[in-house]
Amino acid sequence: MIDRISKISDFMIQLDALKSVNRRTYINGGERVENSAEHSWHLAMACWAFAEMLKDEYDVPKLIKLALLHDLGEIGAGDTFLYSSKRGTAHVKERESVKQIASHPGNPIGDIVELWEEQEAGGSKEAKLLKVIDRLLPFLHNITSEGRAWKDNGIHKNQVLKMHQFIENESLEIYNWFIDKLEYAVEQGWLDAS
Repeated sequence: MIDRISKISDFMIQLDALKSVNRRTYINGGERVENSAEHSWHLAMACWAFAEMLKDEYDVPKLIKLALLHDLGEIGAGDTFLYSSKRGTAHVKERESVKQIASHPGNPIGDIVELWEEQEAGGSKEAKLLKVIDRLLPFLHNITSEGRAWKDNGIHKNQVLKMHQFIENESLEIYNWFIDKLEYAVEQGWLDAS
């Protein structure tokens, strides 16, 4: 019994490393950048709330699991900024990291790799919702911080549109809200209009 508790305790410390992975998104209107563990918790709560609002027969426990582990690979790979030129290959190092984490002798969760792969592929309705909300939250933080991360990184409207375009096919209601807020951000001067 003590050995099992020691092993899972070591696993918990390994997972705790996600708190040390900083993102470029500012929280609380620009107070500081968030870390990936905070983002994962926020995403899990947001996915749960949206699933309840949308009333579309989502498997909510599965959705929450997908959200909690979607950035787990960043423990070994670090966070890749949404607008980075390396975005297309980030999944390679993240996948290696997830496999390493899953193989920890104290890990009692047998389906970490499979769930991570599901959210990465984005095929299930839960994974699709997760991807929409995962894009929506940093966007929302940019709105509440008056575009601070956009300004810091020289991001333009066309870049934001390109990275959020897929939402139109997943939820027209969310996409229309996004477009309204995007135009507002441009009007306010928080986001370059080009």
